[in-house]
Amino acid sequence: MDIIKDLELRGLVQQTTDYEGLKKHLAENVVTLYCGFDPTADSLHIGHLVPALMLKRFQLAGHRPIALIGGGTGMIGDPSGRTSERQLNDAETVNYFSEQIEKQLAKILDFDDEENGAIAKNNGEWLGELKIIDFLRDTGKHFGVNYMLAKDSVQSRLEQGISFTEFSYMILQSYDFMNLFERENCTLQIGGSDQWGNITAGMELIRRTRDEEVKVFGLTVPLITKADGTKFGKTAGGAVWLDPEKTTPYEFYQFWINTDDRDVIKFLKYFTFLSHAEIEALTEELERAPEKRIPHKRLAEELTILVHGEEALRQAERITEALFSGDIKQLNAEEIKQGFKDVPNVEMTKEAKPLVDLLVEAKISSSKRQAREDISNGAIYINGDRQQDLQYELSDDDRIDGQFTIIRRGKKKYFLIKFI
Repeated sequence: MDIIKDLELRGLVQQTTDYEGLKKHLAENVVTLYCGFDPTADSLHIGHLVPALMLKRFQLAGHRPIALIGGGTGMIGDPSGRTSERQLNDAETVNYFSEQIEKQLAKILDFDDEENGAIAKNNGEWLGELKIIDFLRDTGKHFGVNYMLAKDSVQSRLEQGISFTEFSYMILQSYDFMNLFERENCTLQIGGSDQWGNITAGMELIRRTRDEEVKVFGLTVPLITKADGTKFGKTAGGAVWLDPEKTTPYEFYQFWINTDDRDVIKFLKYFTFLSHAEIEALTEELERAPEKRIPHKRLAEELTILVHGEEALRQAERITEALFSGDIKQLNAEEIKQGFKDVPNVEMTKEAKPLVDLLVEAKISSSKRQAREDISNGAIYINGDRQQDLQYELSDDDRIDGQFTIIRRGKKKYFLIKFI
């Protein structure tokens, strides 16, 4: 199956320039393509996965992807999809963000393949060398203000206001496409649907600055939407990051496994490399036994392995099983930190302590009287085991890896005791 047909079946094609020409170009050539990632944070989030995985899909189809890190454009800020201007970061911060993002992309793309290995580029390399007068004369003259004002990324900001800094972003991104065309014979730019105006502007710049007829193309992927109307990639705790320090592999796994039934098949098409036959079989599973959530588990498995690796998946599965069964003792300290990251916690010293006193000090029970009632009534669990002995004292045996004890009060109220 050709790459465009595969993408269409997955619902991943929003817009293309010269559809038939692009299909022919891809069928007859090893095509170099690129997608840009501006370093606006020290990690990518799951909203970046679709374009990153698009590069991987083209690579698996035999083409050569370029992951362009916006070390230069990141100093400016893309107005696309924004209602207000971004906060500008200094060069040191942007450089650090760029390095972190490149490391994450290296986990998704194959940079070592001898035939069509991915390439990482940073547009700070050439944008940082530009001289303002030369740039305005040689590049800016090809951009009519009316043409730029007509682009959606600018139109949507005119009412709120847009600075010249952001207004110039389109020209800089266009310069990137022209530069990669000249240096790497890059003939295709891909991106989110909000990048359509920037992509077509880059194509126009290439045509205007070349004497002969050139073949360059653009392709965008659709905006990801959720069936319940909420924004994709956001949780109560904020964005779902690819950095395991910002979003733990367990949280990452849980995000995908909790996908709405109405979205799970679409997300399997968008985010995994499962064949169409495998996805069709999972669709039938969903219809036959929705309560088993088999497609959801497969989605969570595929994405967790892709971003964090197999061991992280195993950890996430162990944490999930321990929380479901109540058998907390099977977890190690690292898994405790992931699984109970957001529960109330308190630090205590390691000496033996009566359980009644601990419940009061940790504010699990409101008073010693309440603590005794909670214990007597069977409402207190230590690392998953019910404890009803009023004279019980916590000891080393109750500390997982010598560091943590998990207290549960009732069915769902967890507390993490950290020992120092």
